[in-house]
Amino acid sequence: MPFPRAVLFDLDGTLLDSIDLILDSYAHTFAHFDLAAPPRETLLADIGVPLWVVFDRVGGDPERVHEMIAAYRDFNLAHHDTRVAAFPGVAEMVREVRARGCLTALVTSKNRHGALRGLRVLGLSDAIDVVVGADDVERPKPDREPVTFALTRLGVPPGEAVFVGDSVHDIASGRTAGVRTVAAVWGAMAPDSLRAAGADTLIERPEELLAWLTRASVAESLS
Repeated sequence: MPFPRAVLFDLDGTLLDSIDLILDSYAHTFAHFDLAAPPRETLLADIGVPLWVVFDRVGGDPERVHEMIAAYRDFNLAHHDTRVAAFPGVAEMVREVRARGCLTALVTSKNRHGALRGLRVLGLSDAIDVVVGADDVERPKPDREPVTFALTRLGVPPGEAVFVGDSVHDIASGRTAGVRTVAAVWGAMAPDSLRAAGADTLIERPEELLAWLTRASVAESLS
């Protein structure tokens, strides 16, 4: 792999430390509808898939699912800017990727409005070339469509791109789209799960990304 032309990033759990707010938003929603909340481990495993997937399991009918999504988003957005922050080093990582000449994309299961708000909190609105939210595609992660759509908009083939995410859904989406995948283990999922999902590498700190990209590029050039 030459040094990639494009690096794609997930948002929640990868760039944005928002896990506690996500869990509290779920708790608020389930309580509001007098429903038993799924176990914490189940909700953590669902981070990275769209809200309608989670609520469809318990909501019963499309109208109620819609109401649950609205309740979740109302709570989440009301607390968003005071409850989320950048993971240490991620903003510098994204900007260094850009400085190396790479195109960038955000590929998230949030809708576009929430994704753009997250980028503003991160201070990275000017550092991402393409944003793909759940409302931009018909089949969100773990399907390959969001990654493929981002690559199409960037004009970059899969073999020249890398997707960085913190969940097995990110890894599945990237792998089926034909890109290299990097698992950020500072997010919600256990390293063993990400390794089992087939990530090309796991990184423990954001600054490890560029070192891995450089090593992968050199290794391929010598093979």
